[in-house]
Amino acid sequence: MKSDTIRYGIVGSGMMALEHIANIALTPGAVVTALADPVASSLDRASAAVGAEVARFGDAAGLAASGLCDAVVVASPNFTHVQVLPPLMDAGLHILCEKPLATTIADARAVADAAAGYAPVFWTGMEYRFMPPVAEYVRQINDGRVGKLQMLSIREHRFPFLVKVGDWNRFSANTGGTMTEKCCHFFDLMRLIVGAEPVRVFCSGAMDVNHQDERYGGRKPDIIDNSFTTVEFANGVRAMLDLCMFADGAEQQEEIAATGDAARLECFIPAGEIVHSPRTGFMNPKQVTRALVHTDAAALAAGHHHGSTFYQHRAFTAAVRGEGPVIVTADDGLRAAAMGLAAEISAREHRVVEMSELGL
Repeated sequence: MKSDTIRYGIVGSGMMALEHIANIALTPGAVVTALADPVASSLDRASAAVGAEVARFGDAAGLAASGLCDAVVVASPNFTHVQVLPPLMDAGLHILCEKPLATTIADARAVADAAAGYAPVFWTGMEYRFMPPVAEYVRQINDGRVGKLQMLSIREHRFPFLVKVGDWNRFSANTGGTMTEKCCHFFDLMRLIVGAEPVRVFCSGAMDVNHQDERYGGRKPDIIDNSFTTVEFANGVRAMLDLCMFADGAEQQEEIAATGDAARLECFIPAGEIVHSPRTGFMNPKQVTRALVHTDAAALAAGHHHGSTFYQHRAFTAAVRGEGPVIVTADDGLRAAAMGLAAEISAREHRVVEMSELGL
């Protein structure tokens, strides 16, 4: 970099780009200098959000060749990642690529292979790791607060997918499927918490409520809106994901429960609460303790992921400056996407999928 200020470019200027813009504005020594998107109206909204003069390009190659950026956020539609990343890597830019890394195992592996020999920072955007309550929750599990972990349960009950430009997120061919598009976050958390790799995946899911009356060019959407997924890990831990995307009124959007041989530990979002319940024996008094984890108010206001985008950018810029590690690698992105793709296959074919079938 020519100065201490990190000049950001953003490829894709939709809703997630707006969240990145808001959080980069909160990040010391960081500024958005360029945007790339083929849709002029999206560029208009993102330019207005930057609130300062910013260069505009119709594609990632133009942004990469401009020399205006040190780092770039890839927030374009999932299926475009495999095309937009090569020119950015050829330009030697530091990259934060939004999840999922890609929509097929072949494309995700190609990106991970390219990133393995890439000298600048390559970071897969997994915001949920950086929610302060979740980060503290993971730390406590790693510190042994549940004893030997045996079971992990993650529940997300939330609103349906929002409308995107061109309605691209209504079809699994574009997103990788709901279990990849939405749930790779949770599969990433499973790997992080369990500390082992998945062996097999079973998913029962379907599109039962949302999008039933929608048609796009005569086509009906084909994305899962509810599912149960069980994952068995190499170290014997079992994990489950309970997803419902027509539960708009749920008090907690995310609920995580880890149970070991000594205790159960829960985390609730957006409450920001961690609940510890040690084993006490049958009929003995319970010894439940509750603690709230603080999240910066400005970070909470700057996005829809419980402040995580702010904390992720803080860690990403530290890595760019050589002051911290790359926390979420392209290999992490590959493995999370592969778990989602395995779940999609399982739901579609009504069978258990061995991760070895996907070469992992």
